[in-house]
Amino acid sequence: MSIKSSFRFLAALVLVPGLAGCFASPGGESSSDGGPSGSRLRVALAFPPAENFSPYGADATLLSRLGVTEGLTALDANGAAAPALAESWRRESDRTWRFTLREATFQDGTDVTPSAVADALTRATKAKPVPAALAGVSLDAEADGSRGIRVTTAAADPVLPMRLSSPSLAILSPKAYEKTGAPTPVGTATGPFAITEVDSGGSATLDRFDDYWGGRAHASGIDARFVKDGTARANAVRTGDVDIAEALPVAQAATLDEATLKEAGTTRTTSLQLNTTRGPFKDPKLRAAARTAVDSSVIVKGVFEGYADPGAGIYGPAVTWADSKRVRPKGRADAARPDGRRITLATYDNRPELPEVAQVVQQQLEKAGFTVKLEVREYSRLESDALAGKFDAFIGARNSLLDTGDPVGVLASDYTCDGGYNLALLCDKDVDRAVEKADGTDGTGERQDAAMAAEAAILGTDAVVPLAHQQIIAGVSTKVRGVVLDPYERALVGTGTRR
Repeated sequence: MSIKSSFRFLAALVLVPGLAGCFASPGGESSSDGGPSGSRLRVALAFPPAENFSPYGADATLLSRLGVTEGLTALDANGAAAPALAESWRRESDRTWRFTLREATFQDGTDVTPSAVADALTRATKAKPVPAALAGVSLDAEADGSRGIRVTTAAADPVLPMRLSSPSLAILSPKAYEKTGAPTPVGTATGPFAITEVDSGGSATLDRFDDYWGGRAHASGIDARFVKDGTARANAVRTGDVDIAEALPVAQAATLDEATLKEAGTTRTTSLQLNTTRGPFKDPKLRAAARTAVDSSVIVKGVFEGYADPGAGIYGPAVTWADSKRVRPKGRADAARPDGRRITLATYDNRPELPEVAQVVQQQLEKAGFTVKLEVREYSRLESDALAGKFDAFIGARNSLLDTGDPVGVLASDYTCDGGYNLALLCDKDVDRAVEKADGTDGTGERQDAAMAAEAAILGTDAVVPLAHQQIIAGVSTKVRGVVLDPYERALVGTGTRR
């Protein structure tokens, strides 16, 4: 990890909690630094809701980044479990934990009670597909007294408090589940901002929730726009149309005033996922041919312009312990000659670098002897086909610590037979055993070692080819205070964000 990357990652940790944004004129009472504290904030986000704001899929992180939803716990700057709706917890046995709730109120005015929390967790366990944080995990939740929740897992789960910090395990009020289908977070969550209006996925209006247990937010609300074009997001910062724009293209970094450009390391990795179930890449020898064809250093230099590190594994340099514990993959197949085999490579354009990455990979694969058709769509129009295995190869960006904060979480959800986000459709008994062993390992260092052994087993199948470990680039108005770039990419709007 470079000195520059280390500094950025540490700076990001020091700065956590989140960012804020919206579209309205300034106003409101003065803050302690003399600026208006009640202004609405304007934010441009890269991804529109893909599942009508369902908390169980990709939209879960969108909700947490907008300050709408919360879980029983959160992740602190070191990636450990920290209090959220639960103010404390204790482990009663290998399989049982008891959480003590703080006094809090749902955005519909009802109290956060043990029975409501238990019901919300139970419903998450029954969601289809299962939330990534619960991949391979069976749990029961029940109320215990006036403030307690007892959670029991089918097998010992040493990282349950971290698991419950996942955005996909947000706690919603009973009203959220009154209609059939996915629950609605509109006016039923617990965060500092409540969704009041959604405009066909193009924008969302949020108002401050004045009864938030953590205190009133500085901003009176958020006006969020979902702008998939990265250049348009950067232009909006330059013209003052938005206060914050996330996920800016690296090509736009040089065009922004230095005072408005913010960057930080993340635990996000861009990877090439190869379909192991059907098509040419069912053959491990052709997967090996694809792996050997790819040169990630070209991608980092030419596409990311240095705002990334070459792909080293599922975990990148922002996971600071990973490099020293990495295990060399064994048992890889020998590469076969592609002989013009036709493949379809897909990616999405919400992250502006990905189509460029895909073009470079396309050229590298074609040079190796593949015939490659490239397909680029907006993410919400691509996800279901990707999960259904309709492409031979898929390039996406994934935060390796997003779902639970536990390094094993992404392995279980993305690379096991029962994984809910298994884009490679990998089902390998050795991988499943390695992930299961890691998941059952207690102790921080020991669990990290087991996770790296499981990573080696996954890389040994050539189902995934790590391409680059990314950095956050955001545009932030000089008028905005309290902005934090979260390396885990769970937070974007916090109570202290203001202009």
